[in-house]
Amino acid sequence: MDYWYVLIFVLAVILTLGLGKCILPLLRRLKIGQTIRSDGPQKHLSKAGTPTMGGFIFILPMLILAAIFCKSQPELWLWLFSFLAFALIGCCDDVLKVVFHRSEGLSVMQKLLGQFTAIVLLLIGAHFWAGRDTVLYLLPNIAVWDAGWLYYPLMAIFLVGLINAVNLTDGLDGLAAGVSFIVFCGYFIVFLLLGAMGLEVENQSVLACAFAGCCCGFLVYNHYPAKVFMGDTGSLALGGAIAGFALVGRCELLTIGFGLVYLLEAVSVMLQVGYYKLTGCRIFKMAPLHHHFEQMGWPETKVSYMFWLATLIMVLFSLIIAF
Repeated sequence: MDYWYVLIFVLAVILTLGLGKCILPLLRRLKIGQTIRSDGPQKHLSKAGTPTMGGFIFILPMLILAAIFCKSQPELWLWLFSFLAFALIGCCDDVLKVVFHRSEGLSVMQKLLGQFTAIVLLLIGAHFWAGRDTVLYLLPNIAVWDAGWLYYPLMAIFLVGLINAVNLTDGLDGLAAGVSFIVFCGYFIVFLLLGAMGLEVENQSVLACAFAGCCCGFLVYNHYPAKVFMGDTGSLALGGAIAGFALVGRCELLTIGFGLVYLLEAVSVMLQVGYYKLTGCRIFKMAPLHHHFEQMGWPETKVSYMFWLATLIMVLFSLIIAF
């Protein structure tokens, strides 16, 4: 069985690399280039025109691998809905940016409306189709708290916040893809151990393993200096996949530990905006947090590697706590 997962991982890497070879020239030919925000780090302005919407490079292999290796179960379809619904929202956002040559696509309200609608549908599906209860879990076999009706608004806010936190993390070459690779490896270990305990989590194991491989393959194109950006198409798809694992895999609380770097990125933005409105001063040199370290003079690669390391530490720590 271990060799089976090695095969899935290798196939994911190969499919992603191969698709990248096909999609990159197409993105360049169609002039689907990134528009850089003027209020961001000035050295990022040189990245303007780099092909974006590269999320399709790992979205399509994931669909192929899910079709080949996963069993048709409610949990699979719910996870795919979460993954693809947010990929679609991100794609709409990217298309508007590319068509109108601006750094903003959908408005904040349009994004939130789409995201909360998707999450509400996901929660309804999980309840009525997959029999999801209102208990918050550390792992599927470790219940922590039955939140009752509070579960639904809490989960809606948490999952939308988590997905947008993943989106905010995608601000440096290789940052979001590298962090997500480690997070998906963490999920794979969790589901592998749970499977050894007799729980039915084979689909989740396959999906986590495949997504780790896709992130690994995508990093070849996205690592500094990036040949392609994943765009909101990719970053929101990553967020949707992680939210899907948290909900379908019944490990919401473990996801907080795995995704702490994502959440710190989001919190840094909220603190910066709130403190600035109250005092007219800034806590960080620039938000999200990765830009703060850039403004301190850290090379882009160093910031990414440090965030990767922080994620690895948190994933290992969370696994030790859980098991």
